[in-house]
Amino acid sequence: MRLHRWYHRERYFKGRKVIHVRIIAGEYKGRVLTTVPDNSVRPATDRVKSTIFNMLQNRLDLNGANVLDLFAGSGSLGFEALSRGAENVVFVESSSKVAKMIEENITMLKCADQCDVVQTEALTYMQFCRQEFDLIFADPPYAWGQTAEIPELIFEKNLLKKDGFLIIEHIKHVPMETTQLYKLAVQKEFGQTRVSFIVHPDPIL
Repeated sequence: MRLHRWYHRERYFKGRKVIHVRIIAGEYKGRVLTTVPDNSVRPATDRVKSTIFNMLQNRLDLNGANVLDLFAGSGSLGFEALSRGAENVVFVESSSKVAKMIEENITMLKCADQCDVVQTEALTYMQFCRQEFDLIFADPPYAWGQTAEIPELIFEKNLLKKDGFLIIEHIKHVPMETTQLYKLAVQKEFGQTRVSFIVHPDPIL
């Protein structure tokens, strides 16, 4: 495991009670993750997480997958992917305190050789990253004003492999639509939450 610190805005969580999130399937099923409660740390519920991974089951082979968890927060989605067979996960989180808790969860799960923690803003990471991923999660704070720009940046920078999936959890009034760069494959709604599955566009024959 490597903790990379890039330039970022710091967020502090003082006097706040930690919360716990469980892994629901796979090698680490039932293990409990610890994180810090804050408007920017909104772990996916079991219902949302189960739906995401059930939908991926027949669409993407997680065994050996390279995964990027943007706005990682608790790291719940990245750890769930790791538990279900992913080869490695990069967690991107801007808060040093939250990044530290991700490190603690990595230590608890004994999966340091499969994880990197990058402490920086998600946009900064996307702009400078040179890796390709099979699966990318993005779960920005609902109040974050640039959620709709995430797919364009991901696909412009070629961060997603050809058969990969970008999955964005966002408030439902944020539009996600098919463009020349990418295709909106499917969406699911959970109250005010919408989960968008985005892929490369169909090849022109």
